Amino acid sequence: MNPNILFTPEIADALVAKAPIVALESTIISHGMPFPHNLEVAREVEKTIRDHGAIPATICIIKGKIHIGLSNDELEKFAFEKDVFKCSRRDLGYVIAKKMTGATTVASTMLLASLAGIRVFATGGIGGVHRMAESTFDVSADLPEFTKSKVTVISAGAKAILDLPKTLEFLETLGVPVVGYQTTDFPGFYTRGTGIKLQMHANSSEEISELMKSRDELKMSGGILIANPIPQEFELDIKMIESAIDEALQNAAKEKIQGKEITPFLLSALNQITAGKSQIANKALVLNNAKIGAEIAVSWSKIDR
Repeated sequence: MNPNILFTPEIADALVAKAPIVALESTIISHGMPFPHNLEVAREVEKTIRDHGAIPATICIIKGKIHIGLSNDELEKFAFEKDVFKCSRRDLGYVIAKKMTGATTVASTMLLASLAGIRVFATGGIGGVHRMAESTFDVSADLPEFTKSKVTVISAGAKAILDLPKTLEFLETLGVPVVGYQTTDFPGFYTRGTGIKLQMHANSSEEISELMKSRDELKMSGGILIANPIPQEFELDIKMIESAIDEALQNAAKEKIQGKEITPFLLSALNQITAGKSQIANKALVLNNAKIGAEIAVSWSKIDR
């Protein structure tokens, strides 16, 4: 294996045994929530995956080494770490060469999970085409990664701060299957629907595993996006969240926040504007995606033998 990649013994054994594994990103820990809330949520996400029959593999970079899975002590230290580089695909070589500590985004987690042989990845929401992208050209590296890394990603759609119709158009152009999980309506991260209809949907983890199998048989590269709506009891009012997003975007423009800093800034601003409601919803959808991710991983492990 690559000398830059370290596996926990549990993950190494699970890969050999083809046991169900769910990859997890680490940006949500370092840039999504403050300490110790980030550690509490990270542990709860890992527990949710275990409770549903799979093994969690949190992915990050520590002092230039890629970690596939973390011990309890490593997870706590990473959650407490202050100076963490937000690491997308383009940043991996740099962070490793500089022996830095880095948190993986959706794009880099997909890449590293694929390298490790992990086929299922649960996250909150993917990045996409930003609002006003026609003038800023701000499009997340998450989208083209779906054409490169053979990973099934479970998310509550794309982050609500994005231009969702343009994001879906871009995914369609790239040939990425977007599958609604028990829905035909593309979820809006904080809301269960957006009014944007999906052509593909699945009602069970077994259906998704069959889709993965059929793509393998056709020797198709790239990944699949599973759009899994937030649980109904945690859904936010669409008018309230859109108003909050508009206010957060105005604040970002005033402070001239750009590039990779825009998403964590907007998520933090939303949490303040909504008096913590957005963070509660964010946690709920992440846990729900972890549950569905574990179910898919278990189903896939029965096929991939």
